[in-house]
Amino acid sequence: MPIRCLITFPRLDSREFGALDYQVMDVAFACQRELGRLADERIYQNDMVFRLARAGVDARCEVPVEVRFGGFQKTYFLDLVVAGMGVYELKSVARLTNEHAAQLMNYLLLLDCSRGKLVNFRSTSVSSRFVNAPFELAERREFSVDRSGWKGCSRTSDWIVEMLRDWGTALELPLYHQAITHHLGGEGLVAHNMPLSRSDQNLGSQRFHLLAPDEAFRLTAFNTDMPLYRSEVRRLLSLSPLKCIHWINIGLHKLSFTTINRK
Repeated sequence: MPIRCLITFPRLDSREFGALDYQVMDVAFACQRELGRLADERIYQNDMVFRLARAGVDARCEVPVEVRFGGFQKTYFLDLVVAGMGVYELKSVARLTNEHAAQLMNYLLLLDCSRGKLVNFRSTSVSSRFVNAPFELAERREFSVDRSGWKGCSRTSDWIVEMLRDWGTALELPLYHQAITHHLGGEGLVAHNMPLSRSDQNLGSQRFHLLAPDEAFRLTAFNTDMPLYRSEVRRLLSLSPLKCIHWINIGLHKLSFTTINRK
C-alpha cells in the first residue's frame, strides 16, 4: 500500500459530516472558554481529546499517515480524528489562510476522504473553515501523459508516471518534489547552488535541483497551458551555466514533460 493509515475513512456527505461537526464544534467553543485564546495548538488538541472522550466520543490526535513509493517514505500527522471519520486540523494563529486549507486538502486527498475542517482558537471567537475534497483517488489516477517535448532521462519520467499512478495527482508539490529528489539520490546529491550572471556581472547563486550534471528540473501543478512560465524558465536558464531545464507539470488530468534548452 503506497499510503497507509491506521484508520479507513468513509466518504461522508455534508449531512453526515455536519452531524458530527455540531458536537465537535461545541467542544471547541468549550475549550476556548476555559483555556482562552493564547495556548499552543497542542494544548487545545489535548483538551479536545479529553473532552470528547468524556462525552463518549472516540478521538485520537497525531494520527500518522505514511506515504511510500520506491524507497521514499514520508509521514504526516493528523491533528485530530473524531469517531474514526472526521479529520480536523487545529490552529492557534491570527487568521486561517489558504495555505492552511491546502495543508488539510492534501491530507484529505491522501486519505481519499471527502471532508474535513480547520479550527482556529486564536481568534476572538473560535473560527473555522470547511474543506471539501472535490476529487476521488480513482479520478486522480486517470491522467494523460505528454512526453513529446522531453529530452531528459526516460527512466526518470517512467518512475514519475508510476509514482503518480500510485498516489494520484493534486497532492502538494513539495511531496512530489521530495520523492523525485530521493529517487535521484537525495538532497545532498541533487541540490546545488549555481552562479547566476549577466554578461560579466555576477548576480549571486541560486539553488537548483539537478537531473544530470548540467540539467536542472522544475516542478509545477498548472491545470491550464502556461506559455508565460516557459519564457520565465528561459530567462532563468539564460543567466545560469545550465544546458537545459526539464519542466515537469503535474496537472489534475495531464502530466507533461518538457525540456527547455538554452537558446
